[in-house]
Amino acid sequence: MAVEEGIDDYTQDGTVDLKGNPVRRSKRGGWTACSFVVVYEVFERMAYYGISSNLVLYLTRKLHQGTVKSANNVTNWVGTIWITPILGAYVADAHLGRYWTFVFASLIYVTGMSLLTLSVSIPGLKPPPCHQANIDDCKKASTLQLATFFGALYTLAIGTGGTKPNISTIGADQFDDFHPKEKASKLSFFNWWMFSIFFGTLFANTVLVYIQDNVGWTLGYGLPTLGLVISVMIFLAGTPFYRHRVPAGSPFTKMAMVIVAAARKWRVPLPSDPKELHELDLEEYARNGKFMIGSTPTLRFLNKAAVKTGSTDPWMLSAVTQVEETKQMLRMIPILIATFVPSTMIAQINTLFIKQGTTLDRHIGNFKIPPASLAGFVTISMLVCVVLYDRFFVPVIRKWTNNPRGITLLQRMGIGLVLHFVIMAVASLTERYRLNVAKQHGLVENGGQLPLTIFILLPQFVLMGTADAFLEVAKLEFFYDQAPESMKSLGTSYSSTSLGIGNFLSSFLLSTVSDITQRDGHEGWILNNLNKFYVYKAEVSDSMHVLTEELKVMRLKASNQEAAKGIA
Repeated sequence: MAVEEGIDDYTQDGTVDLKGNPVRRSKRGGWTACSFVVVYEVFERMAYYGISSNLVLYLTRKLHQGTVKSANNVTNWVGTIWITPILGAYVADAHLGRYWTFVFASLIYVTGMSLLTLSVSIPGLKPPPCHQANIDDCKKASTLQLATFFGALYTLAIGTGGTKPNISTIGADQFDDFHPKEKASKLSFFNWWMFSIFFGTLFANTVLVYIQDNVGWTLGYGLPTLGLVISVMIFLAGTPFYRHRVPAGSPFTKMAMVIVAAARKWRVPLPSDPKELHELDLEEYARNGKFMIGSTPTLRFLNKAAVKTGSTDPWMLSAVTQVEETKQMLRMIPILIATFVPSTMIAQINTLFIKQGTTLDRHIGNFKIPPASLAGFVTISMLVCVVLYDRFFVPVIRKWTNNPRGITLLQRMGIGLVLHFVIMAVASLTERYRLNVAKQHGLVENGGQLPLTIFILLPQFVLMGTADAFLEVAKLEFFYDQAPESMKSLGTSYSSTSLGIGNFLSSFLLSTVSDITQRDGHEGWILNNLNKFYVYKAEVSDSMHVLTEELKVMRLKASNQEAAKGIA
């Protein structure tokens, strides 16, 4: 009996220790191991959002960049931050494994953060202070200063490329899908994962941005750098408790093999019985902790990769399970594309939404609210919604749907998509109101502070957090859950890729609108002074006003002449 219990204590999913030995469930993994991973993420999110939340204001106030340029620099950098995980996922799945990829990337991340802190601290690495109302009158940053600052930012981005796709996957790997209790725990992992990491985000959006605005950028960037160093040390301290997966080879190569094999056999007919297709023995999958996947009729053309023609060349013959894994990754692409637009909306939080806040009254008594602190309400809203969703909504809905998650992941994402449309409608109405107040108080030209509280922007930030609780959490879980076991890191990187593409789309749209509306000598829609309206309409309006006044004078002269003739 004791021997049987000892055997049952070993994980069934193929996870091992760093030496490649099978691991006991009672010694490694579970919530104990996840606690180190989650605590790491709290500090890491504090570091990342400590930089990104207020970056647009550093670029405008310290590097003296205009609205469009600073916003695009932020979204291009954030886009890179979210795109590089594809590379990190490839390295993890094909070569180093998730743990070592994460460790090496963390060192690059810390290096980038350290260089960034130096660039904002040393006077020679930034232009002299400028208090001119018009940024164009300020001295611009030199090539060396820009190279140092952005070099540090993009070094940091390379580091996050190796940490982002692997840290959440490492956490999820601590639960054995072959063990009912652990599999049930994984269902709540991503909710509590997001809940935990946003504590770090909230700290960054409140305390750190206040320090940056009121104390200094050296301390404001130094603290998140220190936090990142602490987080890496915490993660390393949990090493004896982690379960690890052995690299299973490049997912891109596996997918390419299937596509090439199917294309080379495009004329070969499919057998009527799927059992005639090539497949490995069940024991082969069980030994590697993988599931055998049966053939499906979707994307039927790819099934030709598994048709036996006498060749065993891997570029000519693929196992059914390999074909189905490729299908799983391809089937997620339409869902990935559908999330690009809401990701573009999310990009506005740290750019134009923050710039809006700089034009409004930010005082509560003697306390002045940093504009970037409003992003904290996104976090608070999301935290509250995730808890309510997991603790109240799911148990109630589960009774009707019999779905352990309450509703499907795609339904949850759909609710988030709808909320994003509501957010943009609210943001549009708020901006129209803000511009009208600027016009009424004569603040269009001088760009002065409006007699409006910054809290008029609160609804769009709160709604963004609510939408994230549905879309972002479900998106992360969906891409992890639907990815095959050997491609989990790549699947997780789909989630970050969505945000990356969204930020690049934001840069493209902002640049395009600015370029088109500046043609024919007009000032454009998006100016350094956000209080200005659609400028060339204002010019036409002024011309009409002058013309109307001239007509009044001409009519008055004509009337006086007629009156004089009548008297004569």
